[in-house]
Amino acid sequence: MNLVLPIPDDVAEHLGEAGAVARRALEAFGISEYQAERLTESELRRMLGFETRYELDGFLKERGVFHAYTMEDLRRERETLDRLGV
Repeated sequence: MNLVLPIPDDVAEHLGEAGAVARRALEAFGISEYQAERLTESELRRMLGFETRYELDGFLKERGVFHAYTMEDLRRERETLDRLGV
């Protein structure tokens, strides 16, 4: 799907080259949707064109976006480690 965003010409000129603006808009939109839990990591990775999860992890880390780690996540991991005898 391609989207068109109407931006006044003078503002567009201030923002820079169209390709770079489009990429920044796509990244910002993707991050926002990921943080709102409307996109999974896999969907975000594909949307942004990253080959691996590690590339996406680096991209998110550079922008200060981290996976929400809940107490429930910790509890499940502790149970798994206990079952494994670790």
